[in-house]
Amino acid sequence: MEPVWAAGLMTGTVLDGNIDVALLKTDGETVTEIGPYRLAPYPPGLRDLLEATLAAARSWAFEGPEPAIFAEAEAALTHAQAMAVRDLAESEGPGLARLGIVGFHGQTVLHRAPVPGRKGATRQLGNGQLMADLLGVPVAYDFRSADVAAGGQGAPLSAVYHAALLRSLGQGPQTAVLNLGGVANITWWDGAEAVIAFDTGPANAPINDWVQAHGRGTMDRGGALALSGKVDEARLARLLDHSWLNAPYPKSLDRFDFPASMADGLGLADGAATLTAFTAAAVGRALELLPQRPRRLIVCGGGRHNPAIMAALVLRAGVEALPAEAVGRRGDAIEAECFALLAVRVERGLPISFPTTTGAPAPMTGGRLALPEARTR
Repeated sequence: MEPVWAAGLMTGTVLDGNIDVALLKTDGETVTEIGPYRLAPYPPGLRDLLEATLAAARSWAFEGPEPAIFAEAEAALTHAQAMAVRDLAESEGPGLARLGIVGFHGQTVLHRAPVPGRKGATRQLGNGQLMADLLGVPVAYDFRSADVAAGGQGAPLSAVYHAALLRSLGQGPQTAVLNLGGVANITWWDGAEAVIAFDTGPANAPINDWVQAHGRGTMDRGGALALSGKVDEARLARLLDHSWLNAPYPKSLDRFDFPASMADGLGLADGAATLTAFTAAAVGRALELLPQRPRRLIVCGGGRHNPAIMAALVLRAGVEALPAEAVGRRGDAIEAECFALLAVRVERGLPISFPTTTGAPAPMTGGRLALPEARTR
C-alpha cells in the first residue's frame, strides 16, 4: 500500500481541555513523513460537559441503559474534534481532499479491566459516522471494543507506535517509552521481535484531581506544589503494597482506580508530593516486571511537563528520564500520531493489539471503519 496522509486524534482522561491532533504520512507500518500537530482547545462548556459525563459513567458502571448525557457529550466532542481536523488539514496540512483517513480515539469515560471469570468493558465516546460525514473522509474509531470482547485488556494500544519509535532511534531493551497521561503506560522492545506494553499505575489524574479539589486550578503547574511539599513515606509504602502493582502484565487501569483520595488527610502540598512520588515509584515497580530492566525512559504525554514527576522518576524509579524532545520527537503529539498510524492499520486489516500488549488471545485487528455518506470537502 502506498503511504497516505492520516490524521490522529487523542483526548486524555485528565480532561486538560485540549484536543491533540496530528498528521502523518504512513502505510500503517512505517512513517514516511511527520506532518503538523496542534493542541486545539475545546469550545466553551465542553470540558464541563465531559466532567459531568465521567461522573455519570462512574455511577452507571456498565449496568443498565447508558446515561442520557452520553449522547449529548458524544455529539459535542465529535463536532469539536472534526473541526480540529479540518482546521489543521486546511491551514497547515495537505487539505481535506488529500487526507486518506482519520483515527478518532474518542473520549474514554469508563474502563474496566478483565478479571478471572469476567471480561472487561470499555466505553469511548465518539461518533465515527458523524465525523466521516462532517469531513467527507473515512474515519477509524472504536479501537478498543474488539480486543475487550476477545478477553483482552483493551489497553494500551500505543505499543505499535512506541515500538516503531524505539526502532527508528536504534534503541533496544535498555530504553523504554513511558506515556504519562491520566494513567501511565510503558512499552518495551527487546531489540528483535518481542514488544511488551502495559499500564504501570496512575499518572496525572489523581494529582490533577487533588489540586482541583482544593480549588488550586486544574493541575500542579510546574510541579510547584509537589516540589514544595514533603512525601509521606509511610503512606507511600502502604500505597506501594497494592497487589495490582505486583500483578503480572498484561494489565490496564481506569483513571479512577487509583484516586486522589489516596492523599486524604494530608495538606495540599504534601498530598501532591505523595501522589507524585507514588506515580514514579509505581513506574519503578513496573520496570522490575520486564524481562530486562531499562536504564532509560523516553517520556511522552503531559506528565513530562511536570518537573516534580520527572525528578521523582530518577529518584523513585531509579532510571534516567528524558522528555521525548530530547530524542527529536514531539512529546505532546505522540499519542495522536499513534492513532493516525492505527487508523491506517484498521483500514488495511492489520493487527492493532497483541498477546504481550493487551493480553488478546492472538494478534488482533480492531476498530470500526466509517465511510462518509456524502462528500463535504
